[in-house]
Amino acid sequence: MERMPELSHRRRMLVLAICCMSLLIVSLDNTVLNVALPSMQQDLHASTSGLQWTIDAYTLVLASLLMLAGSTADRIGRKRVFMAGLVVFTLGSVLCSLAPNLEALVAFRMVQAVGGSMLNPVAMSIITNTFTDPRERARAIGAWGAVVGISMAAGPLVGGLLVESVGWRSIFWINLPVGLAALLLTLRFVPESRAPRARRPDPVGQVLVIALFGSLTYAIIEAPSTAFASIAPLAFLALAALGGLLWYEPRRAEPLIDLRFFRSAPFSGATVIAISAFAALGGFLFLSTLYLQNVRGLTALEAGLWMLPMAVPTFLCAPLSGRLVGTRGPRLSLLIAGLAMTASGVLFAAFEAETSNVTLFLGYALFGVGFGFVNAPITNTAVSGMPRAQAGVAAAVASTSRQLGQTLGVAVVGAVLAAGVGSSSYREMFTSAARPGWWILVACGVAVLALGALTSGRWARRTAERTAERLESADVRDAVVTADRS
Repeated sequence: MERMPELSHRRRMLVLAICCMSLLIVSLDNTVLNVALPSMQQDLHASTSGLQWTIDAYTLVLASLLMLAGSTADRIGRKRVFMAGLVVFTLGSVLCSLAPNLEALVAFRMVQAVGGSMLNPVAMSIITNTFTDPRERARAIGAWGAVVGISMAAGPLVGGLLVESVGWRSIFWINLPVGLAALLLTLRFVPESRAPRARRPDPVGQVLVIALFGSLTYAIIEAPSTAFASIAPLAFLALAALGGLLWYEPRRAEPLIDLRFFRSAPFSGATVIAISAFAALGGFLFLSTLYLQNVRGLTALEAGLWMLPMAVPTFLCAPLSGRLVGTRGPRLSLLIAGLAMTASGVLFAAFEAETSNVTLFLGYALFGVGFGFVNAPITNTAVSGMPRAQAGVAAAVASTSRQLGQTLGVAVVGAVLAAGVGSSSYREMFTSAARPGWWILVACGVAVLALGALTSGRWARRTAERTAERLESADVRDAVVTADRS
C-alpha cells in the first residue's frame, strides 16, 4: 500500500488550493458557456439542437468517463492522472477558442471533457488522502464545495463581460493561465498516491455506459428535427445497452457500477435526486440564457447580471446546507431544496414569471436557494452507511449522476423548446414554447422533494445498513478467496 507522506498544515492548504483551481476552471466552463450561447448561435449559425450539443457533448463525455478516470487514478497514481487531465483540458480549451465551425467546437468540447473527467474525481481523492483528520477533511470538502458556488456566482458575470468586450471565444482563454499554473504547482507540491487495492478495469461495462448515455442523449436532442425511423435504432441501442449493464455487471467481481449499491434506499434516492436536480439546473440555465438575450434583447453582460439573483443564493445556501447535513442529517436540506425548486418552476410554468421583473427575480432567487441546498446532501446520502472501502465508488456514481442529469436536462428541455418554436422566431414564440420545459423542471423539483422525504427516514437507513453489511461480508469473502489462491 502506498500512503501519502504526512504533510505540514501549510502544504496541505496548498494542495487543497491546487485541487480547487481545477474545480474552478471545470465549473466556470459550464456557467460561462451558457451566457455565450446566443453569440455562438449567431456567429456559428447554430440551431437549438446545435446549442444543446455544445453543452451536452461536454457533460455526456464527462458522465461516461468519471468512474473510469477515478479507478485509473487509484491504480496508476492520482498525481499522474490529475496532471494529464490538466494538460488535456487546457489543450481542449485552446482548440475550442479556435473552432472554425459548430462541428469542430462540439468535437473540441469532447476533448475538454476527457481532461475534465480526470480532474474533479481525482482531485477529491487527493483531498481525502491529504486531509486524514475527519474534522479537517470536512472543512476542506466544505471549501471545495464553496468553489462551485463561486463559479455559479462569477461565471455569468465573467462570461458576460468577456463576450461583450472580446467575443465568445475569449471564454475559453481564462482556462489557460489557471490550467498552466495548476499544472506547475501540482508538479512541484502534490505528492503521488495510489489506492491500497485498485479496482480492475471493466472495459465491457465502460463501453455499455458510453453506448447507453450517448444513444439516449442523441435520440432526445435530435427527435424534434428527425423522423421516428431514424431515432428508433438509437432508442433500441439505449435499451440494449441498459439490458447489457443489468446482465453483465452483477457477474463481475469488480464491476464499473456495483448494482448492489442500489439496494440502499438512500443511495438510490441520492442517485435519482442528483439526476433530477442537475437536470433542472441544465434546463434552467438553457432556457434563461436564451430568453434574456434572444427575447428580452439584453447584452451578455446584462444577462449575466440577471443571473445573480440565482447565483448569490446558491453561493450563500451551500455552506448552510452543509452545516445542516452535519448536525441534522440530509432530510431538511432536501425538503427545502425540493420545495424551492418546485416553487420556482411553478412561477415560470403557471404564472409566466418572465413577463414581470419582480416575478422573474423571485423565480431566479427561489431556484438559487433550492440548488444551493441540494448539493451537500447528495454526496452525504449516497455514501451514508456504505463501507469506507466503497465510499469513493459510491461518491463517483453520485458525481456521474450529476453530469448525466445536466446532460438530460439540456437535451429534454431543449428538444421541447425546439419543437415548440419550430421555424418561428424566438421573440414571438418563446414564452409559450418554453412552458412545457418549465413544467418538466417542476417535475424535477417534486422528485427532489418526494425522494428527499422518502429516502432519509428510518426505513431508508435500515436498507442502507443491510446493504453495507452485505457488501462488507462479500468483500471479506473475496479477500479470503484471493488469499487462498495466492
